[in-house]
Amino acid sequence: MTASISAIPGEKLMEQLPENYSLADRELVMRAYRVAEEAHRQQKRHSGEPYINHCITVAGILADMRVPPEVVAAGLLHDTVEDTAVTLNEIRRDFGDTIAVLVDGVTKLTNLPRVSRDQHIQLPDNNNNNGGTPTETELNDPITGRKQDLKSETLRKTFLAMGDDVRVVLIKLADRLHNMRTLGHMPESKRKRIAKETLDIFAPLANRLGIWQIKWELEDLGFRHLNPEKYQEISDHLLETDPDEREEQIKAIKENLIQLLAHNNIEAEISGRPKHIYSIYKKMTQKGKPFDLVRDVRAVRLIVPDIPSCYAALGVIHTHWRPIPGEFDDYIAAPKDNFYQSLHTAVIYDDKRPLEVQIRTQEMHENAEYGIASHWRYKEGGKSTDKSFEQRINWLRKMMEWRSDVNDAQEFVEGMKTDVFQDRVYIFTPRGDIIDLSAGSTPIDFAYHVHTDIGHRCRGARINGKLVPLYQELKTGDQVEILTAKRGGPSRDWLNPNLGLVKTQRARSKIKAWFKKQEDEQNLAQGRATLEHELQRLGITEINFEKMARELGFKVPDEMFIALGCGDLSVNKIIKDISETTEAVDILEITATPSESKTSTDSVVVVGLKGLLSTMARCCNPMPGDQIVGYITRGRGATIHRQDCPNILHRKDRERFLQVGWGKAERTFPVPVSIKAYDRQGLMGDISNLLTNEGVNIADVAVNVKQAHADLKLVVEVRDLAQLSRVLTRIESLPNVLEAQRTRPG
Repeated sequence: MTASISAIPGEKLMEQLPENYSLADRELVMRAYRVAEEAHRQQKRHSGEPYINHCITVAGILADMRVPPEVVAAGLLHDTVEDTAVTLNEIRRDFGDTIAVLVDGVTKLTNLPRVSRDQHIQLPDNNNNNGGTPTETELNDPITGRKQDLKSETLRKTFLAMGDDVRVVLIKLADRLHNMRTLGHMPESKRKRIAKETLDIFAPLANRLGIWQIKWELEDLGFRHLNPEKYQEISDHLLETDPDEREEQIKAIKENLIQLLAHNNIEAEISGRPKHIYSIYKKMTQKGKPFDLVRDVRAVRLIVPDIPSCYAALGVIHTHWRPIPGEFDDYIAAPKDNFYQSLHTAVIYDDKRPLEVQIRTQEMHENAEYGIASHWRYKEGGKSTDKSFEQRINWLRKMMEWRSDVNDAQEFVEGMKTDVFQDRVYIFTPRGDIIDLSAGSTPIDFAYHVHTDIGHRCRGARINGKLVPLYQELKTGDQVEILTAKRGGPSRDWLNPNLGLVKTQRARSKIKAWFKKQEDEQNLAQGRATLEHELQRLGITEINFEKMARELGFKVPDEMFIALGCGDLSVNKIIKDISETTEAVDILEITATPSESKTSTDSVVVVGLKGLLSTMARCCNPMPGDQIVGYITRGRGATIHRQDCPNILHRKDRERFLQVGWGKAERTFPVPVSIKAYDRQGLMGDISNLLTNEGVNIADVAVNVKQAHADLKLVVEVRDLAQLSRVLTRIESLPNVLEAQRTRPG
């Protein structure tokens, strides 16, 4: 029998409150505690502990950030409106507008707003829902799809509130952090969804706000639940290192550095810098380094009194030990985009092994650990003006200036991922001005960032003096010149995600705004023509536009065509929706070759061997459906045998056996495709490489060239209509290709 977990007393939270809180501040927090404790009295979490413990822990995380008392009070009350009988009006009456706005900003939506149109059904509130990204199977389920809409709308609501008051998102981050700490009590499928959402949205959000302490913990916890095998592998490797020996090494390095700096009259506080599991994993994957090379790097941090001391300490260290080329970064002179400042370097230490060194002032350290929340660590209640804080807020709002133009919640969340959470690149204009863009941006994104009119009239680009295609991704240091027409507007192709011409939500919003200004009649005609062309290209001849419009939330097809014409609705979404219907299988099978649709053996995975190399045994050649067993082979991962294989039946080292099973096989459909192009060298090779990158197999190919015109007949194996549409669009974007479409029967 599991022992009951007692509630955390309110007095423990009162001890955590910053010492600069007045008696009135403490009374406000205590009042909020009493209301939350009464409201959640009968509720428990999945772990069995009283629900109020979650509220107190969230408030404690906020108190450690030394935020104003109204934020701590809102942290205590953040779930009352969502999960109890307490209403927002009661919060406003008892605690004032500020706390009511903060609580409302983090309250989940239980009904979809009107902007999501009338096709959405109302869902019962689910108090156990901690958010998360759905699986593909779940998206096909209409109920789960509506739940995902609710999650997206809730995130959109929080991000919009963040633009007005950044304290809203601090409460959301504290809430997510405690949910991640207790995620082990949730079902596995939900753990993975929530962990993925944490790594996709909340950890990057903490990073964008510069809150390192929350960022690294969210990353490690998310990684632990999303990829437990790899997490455990790195964790086990770290445990193999003798902690006493490592501590002695760091202690000796610290003493050596203190003596060296003191000899040069530099005061410094030195500490070892912990390595976090997710950061180790990213280094291993991004730099292609084995664990041993990542593990062996020691790291220390120097806290010095002022900026001149930072550079003086750097000079002493570089004079005494040899710097490693390419490892020095000056984030004091050129701060990171989230205002992080520090000097980073790496040297070869006395034992001929690398040593990483960070040098910063105490204020820089506070900013690095607490980011935007550090504003309140220096101010009494956050009432004083802080130029740095205002710069951060204005910078955040500027990156989200498109937020009022996007009504679709999922598009809004995707826009946050591309425009706000992505790493940044710094691009030069021909005049030498620096433009700050999200990583992966293209020349069109750059053009719209410089000026909306330049974006509309963009027809080409030069990067570092060379003409490049408009889908070229920009890199830090590139000098970009935009080639413009005298008049004209954007192309509708720019909004096609398959072509990769526009990556930022800012540019997409401005392109859509341009098309919205066109007459409805023009948008209607353009939208109808675009959809009919795509359906014809995919070989879809019978489609009920009335039914399609209703399912997409439009009253009549003309409204749907106008939305398509102005960019509010994408052809990709329509094709994706068709792909998820039962009729999609019939559509794909209409032109299936005599071999019929088949199951792709390439997609069969072996459950229980994630991240472990596996091969099929040649002695028994197991096939999907056979009873199988895994056998660990030294140096070659796991070999998969049939359970009745003689080589397995006679093995005595049973400890090397693994329990495995077949994963779900993926069904593919052979679809004939016709491609017309001007012949050129390497044409078929480019098409083949494109299909390989898309994971599409070529079952048959015939090429006929006549008078420089190439007619290619392919049979490609695709999963669904959405993949077929993407493949045809990408083939048509290749040089010399005139058209690519599905071959009609007969």
